[in-house]
Amino acid sequence: MPEEAEDLGRDGLGELIGLEYLDASADEVRARVEVTDCVRQPVGLVHGGVYAAIAESICSAATWGAVHGDGMVAMGQSNSATFLRPITEGHVNAVGRPRHRGRTTWVWDVEITDDEGRACALVRMTVAVRPSQP
Repeated sequence: MPEEAEDLGRDGLGELIGLEYLDASADEVRARVEVTDCVRQPVGLVHGGVYAAIAESICSAATWGAVHGDGMVAMGQSNSATFLRPITEGHVNAVGRPRHRGRTTWVWDVEITDDEGRACALVRMTVAVRPSQP
């Protein structure tokens, strides 16, 4: 895991699906999940919830990494995925980039690709930014 990603905090669901961070900053976050039977639907396709979980995990973590020094926390507020092509083997690769960095919300676009670089899903993720509770 890259050094920047080590400070993003624990993510139980990300750990469960095998989320691996490749790079993480306030400007871009890259991660992937290996395709195994644990993330496939009964028909052999990666479950759509995996795409949503990847996007929420990486965007919330990257936002938190950018705002926690100011006493703020970040959590998913909205998650909308559009599926373009299935992934059945290899890795689910994700690249998230912020579109808006507001005081109370960040909005991210996440592109999900297969190992051949083909667009498989697009996810729009909104992350709430709130003061940390004492």
